[in-house]
Amino acid sequence: MRAPHRHPRGARALLAGLLSAALALVGMVLTGTGTATAANVDVIQNGDFSAGNHIAPWTCGPTVTAVNNSATGWDLQGAPAGSDYANCSQQVTVLPNSTYTLSAAVQGTYVFLGATGTGGTDPSTWSSNTGWNTLSSTFTTGAATTSVQVWFHGWYGQSAYLVDKVTMVGPGTGSPSPSASGSSSVSPKPSDSASPSPSTSTSSSPSPSSSTTTQPPRQKHTLTGYWQNFYNGATPQRISDVPAAYDIIAVAFADATGTQGAISFTLDPALSSKLNGYTDAQFKADIAAKHAAGKKVIISVGGQNGTISVASSAAASNFANSAYSLIQTYGFDGIDIDLENGVNATYMAQALHTLAAKVGTGFVLTMAPQTIDMQSTGTEYFKLALATKDILTIVNMQYYNSGAMLGCDGGVYSQGTENFLTGLACIQLQGGLDPSQVGLGVPASTSAAGGGYTSPATVNAALDCLAAGTNCGSFKPSKTWPGIGGAMTWSTNWDALAGGGIAGTVGSHLHAMP
Repeated sequence: MRAPHRHPRGARALLAGLLSAALALVGMVLTGTGTATAANVDVIQNGDFSAGNHIAPWTCGPTVTAVNNSATGWDLQGAPAGSDYANCSQQVTVLPNSTYTLSAAVQGTYVFLGATGTGGTDPSTWSSNTGWNTLSSTFTTGAATTSVQVWFHGWYGQSAYLVDKVTMVGPGTGSPSPSASGSSSVSPKPSDSASPSPSTSTSSSPSPSSSTTTQPPRQKHTLTGYWQNFYNGATPQRISDVPAAYDIIAVAFADATGTQGAISFTLDPALSSKLNGYTDAQFKADIAAKHAAGKKVIISVGGQNGTISVASSAAASNFANSAYSLIQTYGFDGIDIDLENGVNATYMAQALHTLAAKVGTGFVLTMAPQTIDMQSTGTEYFKLALATKDILTIVNMQYYNSGAMLGCDGGVYSQGTENFLTGLACIQLQGGLDPSQVGLGVPASTSAAGGGYTSPATVNAALDCLAAGTNCGSFKPSKTWPGIGGAMTWSTNWDALAGGGIAGTVGSHLHAMP
């Protein structure tokens, strides 16, 4: 920068010039190529909750309050209740292609911290400790990312938690962070009982250490629920309203585009209106919160009226590329194939393998064929399941809207009965799918399907029959499959309207199975 007015002369002038240059570079550093970049600062506002109103600019749920502990100062306390995780979030400004470290001091059984919309791999970390401990994770923003949403919350069914000293250190404008020149994580905060050491163990299961960055372990037997991105009389829900019993949430549905094989997704304005406003940012934050709780959220393709066709290599490429774009945009973990108007096993398998390679570790692939589609290994849908067995998570066949069908023993069984569930599941189990890849798809209520409603108690009995040979109907398979995958319902919305029988009864049973 050029000094104002005349250039000073002599030694004093040289010193003044050097001082002027130094002041001009406060808050700036030089990269190896000489490019100026912002210095590391804490981009979080009111991270210690000491501002006058203690919460703003954090946006928090109704069960989150600021509390003043005489020994430790102000904290935020969240009290999860029902399906409310006591979530708080803040939108912060960041720079593209920059690395940030997010940290917080937390206390409580299952406390989660993360960021979404980073343009890269969104971080999330959690701990379960009765004493104060530090959560910390580092991430890099994408090439076009200028803001991210930082969030923290508790977990369904757990006690209240405390959060303090939330920082996110990295390039930005403002005052340099005290931790920018050293460790970027906050110091564990002492508890009110003046115990100086953070707890590193917990009586809960699982029991992560305070520095863990792994998510809670996925259930051996999973419950999948479809979430309706539209309103049809069932209870309208945000993703955050979906009960914790659901391990996989399938967002229904993606839309076809004018390009063959390509898909898109738009949050339904009519649904948003029913929810008194539901934005893309809130939707993405809810997905990130589910991730932090160990859940998977995927985008479903098809449905009764779905017209997406993948019948060529070009269409397969379009499908994979567009699906990957949605996964990057919203944070989906994978995809559900629910094509009820025909499927080409060859090209859809090609598309799914391409997509799986793009997503990498953690990719989730589910399918929801109709009963007629899985009567033999010669059908296109069954061929698709077998062709993608290496990347397939689970097939939740729709055991409804079909009338009577053949079981693996040649018997004819009516929908809505236990024999129908066990007899038709047996076909898939004997046809080459791994037991973990076979799930029972049922409607959540009589309103959710035209026919085939099956009571939660009957679903549980069928799961017991398949897994252990107990509680069987008149048909009893010749062997058992202890690793049976789980169950699915259409939909979480209909289940909510019907009182939550699937989440409460089937979900609890699945998660208690060995």
